[in-house]
Amino acid sequence: MSAWHRYDSPLLTAFHERFEQRWGEGTAPFLDPELHEEPLPRAQWVNPDTGAALAVVPVWADDDDTHRSFAVFYLPPAGDIWLLRPGITGYIQSPAREHISLRNDAFKKAVDHAEAFLHGPETH
Repeated sequence: MSAWHRYDSPLLTAFHERFEQRWGEGTAPFLDPELHEEPLPRAQWVNPDTGAALAVVPVWADDDDTHRSFAVFYLPPAGDIWLLRPGITGYIQSPAREHISLRNDAFKKAVDHAEAFLHGPETH
């Protein structure tokens, strides 16, 4: 039985700190803990036995927050941050129905990738 479980409380602060430690201050607007409503959708998991965490969040560049994709970030227990590549998960942030459907499909793909990382590919 895996100790990993979904976590709905804010974890983005830890991801934000480690991301900026690795890639520099101001490089992760999508992980900014001051953005309480953004980024959505997102999914997070923790492993209380090891202290590791995993998150699926939308990412974008400072100069273009309309074109987004989903990234999977893993926080190993000993520090650092890893970017796991779920494949192509790009979408356009907009209220248009077709864009919402593409966003939801991209999110599902990233979550499936995260869950396969946590539990192995045979469970999906």
